[in-house]
Amino acid sequence: MKIEIYSPTIRRKEMDAVLTAMVEEKIGPGDRNRLLIQTAKEHLHYEYALALRSSAFALHFALKALDVKQGQAVVISALSPRYYLQVLNDLHITPVYCDVTYDFPCMNKELIENAIAKKCAGLEVAAVILHHTLGFMPDTAGIIELGFPIIEDISQSYGSWIKPSEKTGDNKKGESSFSQFTILGLEERDMLTSGGGALLFATNKKDASVLRSFTGIADEYCLTDINSALAIVQFKEMSHNLKKRYDIAEIFIQASMRTRHKRFIPKSDDYYCYYSFSLVLETGLKDVIAYAKKKDIILENAFGNTIAGSGIIENCPVSNSLCLRTVLFPLYPRLRSKDVERISRLIMTLP
Repeated sequence: MKIEIYSPTIRRKEMDAVLTAMVEEKIGPGDRNRLLIQTAKEHLHYEYALALRSSAFALHFALKALDVKQGQAVVISALSPRYYLQVLNDLHITPVYCDVTYDFPCMNKELIENAIAKKCAGLEVAAVILHHTLGFMPDTAGIIELGFPIIEDISQSYGSWIKPSEKTGDNKKGESSFSQFTILGLEERDMLTSGGGALLFATNKKDASVLRSFTGIADEYCLTDINSALAIVQFKEMSHNLKKRYDIAEIFIQASMRTRHKRFIPKSDDYYCYYSFSLVLETGLKDVIAYAKKKDIILENAFGNTIAGSGIIENCPVSNSLCLRTVLFPLYPRLRSKDVERISRLIMTLP
């Protein structure tokens, strides 16, 4: 049996939630959409939110909320999702690509300053979009000191502000964002998934008032009740799932210490949500993926779906290099014990 990168199954609780939404004869946005917003508020402590049909819509409205205009520039990591570029191009906003470091896949204050100095001649920088790549949290507090409005994308890092109890799985809730607007994607490969969609939220009253101006948008932009029902279950089970991820990751970490390949290490004492388990390889990516495939374990290029992963970006040599050498291993709460053991053995024997 092959072990896939992401679990394709839907649990009974999730299916029951979908069936309930269908029985209530409301497939489009309705009561479940509103319940999702309220449920998420209990976990994220925001002032106001929109539940939208895609992360692309969320980024679009976040840029509109900041009043970023045509011809202005926005700083993004070269390891941001590819859809960022499509949204920016559609709004005629210029992307300024920022590199990362070999030991941490996110932008920092110094790298952003360097990118602006080298690439922004004649351009007005209107905002910075901070993507929490592979679940790692950038130094948002330090980046704020640059004085630019910030859109924060926590789609891969939800849960990194809380550390589950080893015994009970209970957690401490913390503030989720330092930014003006925050995106929590609910797409297939995000930390929480409803099969598609995103929450766009603001944590203070001033920014929330701007989001409220979009309340009357057409239903076609808003998350359907079926997707909302799935997301509600995910929020309610998140504490348990974080604990499962943590336990599995500990096994993989021990296995990786017996190899020559390297891990990204969180920069602070914050708990890491273990969105994934990745290694920066000393050998070729294709050889390792092929080796795993022979053992019926599917690995992926960790940055294959990023902007840099879709083509070489000038002046971002570290991001380009990481795209060629970073591999992603299956890590999700439903992994069976015997599959965890198989992946662990694979990690220890990597070429």
